[in-house]
Amino acid sequence: MATERLYYSDSHLIEFDARVVDVTERVSGWTAVILDRTAFYPTGGGQPSDTGTLNGSRVAECIDDGDNGVLHVVKGATPAKGEVVKGRIDWSRRLDHMQQHTGQHILSQAFVTLFKASTKSFRVLERSCEIDVDLHNPNTETIERACELANNVIWEDRQITIRNVTADEAASMQLRKESSREGELRLIQIEGFDLTPCGGTHAYRTGEVGMIAVRSWERAKGLTRVEFVAGTRALADYRRANSSAREIAALFSTARDDAPSLAQQLQQENKELHRRVRELEEGAAEGEAQTVLNATEPNANGLRVIKRIFTDRDAEHLKKLAHALISNSRTVALLASRDKDTARLVFARSADAPGDMNALMRNACEALNGRGGGKPEMAQGGGKNLTKLEEVVATAANTFITQP
Repeated sequence: MATERLYYSDSHLIEFDARVVDVTERVSGWTAVILDRTAFYPTGGGQPSDTGTLNGSRVAECIDDGDNGVLHVVKGATPAKGEVVKGRIDWSRRLDHMQQHTGQHILSQAFVTLFKASTKSFRVLERSCEIDVDLHNPNTETIERACELANNVIWEDRQITIRNVTADEAASMQLRKESSREGELRLIQIEGFDLTPCGGTHAYRTGEVGMIAVRSWERAKGLTRVEFVAGTRALADYRRANSSAREIAALFSTARDDAPSLAQQLQQENKELHRRVRELEEGAAEGEAQTVLNATEPNANGLRVIKRIFTDRDAEHLKKLAHALISNSRTVALLASRDKDTARLVFARSADAPGDMNALMRNACEALNGRGGGKPEMAQGGGKNLTKLEEVVATAANTFITQP
């Protein structure tokens, strides 16, 4: 016997009595109870299930089992078959889902009204919701226009009614989306705005939705994915955003609304400082390179092989010094650093010097239990085996003893 679905006719019903018609054990160790009637909404249509209690035992999830009925997954004492139980829905969760789902209907129709862009999918996530809209060339202005229209419909507090019609009757109606369901269809009608088949829970009037706010949008799989919040979620999202904005403003010792322009100004100043630091680092590298070159005698083949192991220098510092060194003829730079718990390596040579830096780097990184590579003229890498650092640099330097 199929379960009579009370939420179809009254989405605000949160208490009801019902008779247990079947009890089955689940793999999870919990029990699934089927009732002759229920106000619990099962997961479906992008909307999560209701939760609540049956005779005080927790209903953790509800699953739509088609013609077999609605499975109420119970955690706790299990009612017996034939027993009459009292069900209670978690109202805060039901209200949240009603606001999100009704909000989705309104926002989806707004996209159709303004841009003839239909909604292809809908998801209620933990903190927000998503719709994938067939909207081409989206921009922030078009998204906000749809959101503004949706909110106007909400604040007009339009009536929402449920209509049950046959498939033939539905065929003559202007529905926002078609339904593949056979037999009687349940339509959700928003006065003067939207008419669409849906089995979910919805508000009595649009005003119950409160408001809709778009958090973000992006192109995804050829569609426009819009992330939004409605009702109590919109209020919670505002509180989080406001708290973050005030904390950021406090860091700048400014008013909340002035923080973005000040942050932009500081970002530009930071870029300029980074540019100046780079110039200073390059100058320092050139000076250090000259000092190192003056202290290094060419070998018998007229080749300067420079090997240095530093402490707390990152790969970028090593590269700057390497570039400064190899700007001189017949020079090989084998530079390394103990950077916290990692060994960093940069091997480089001038254009007129011999050697394959890529091959040397791969051999060195293998010994360091790391990875690296590059070109014959310059390569970089590293690894975690710091105990081998001096050995791998010395091994690389020894290859140039007999180089012409």
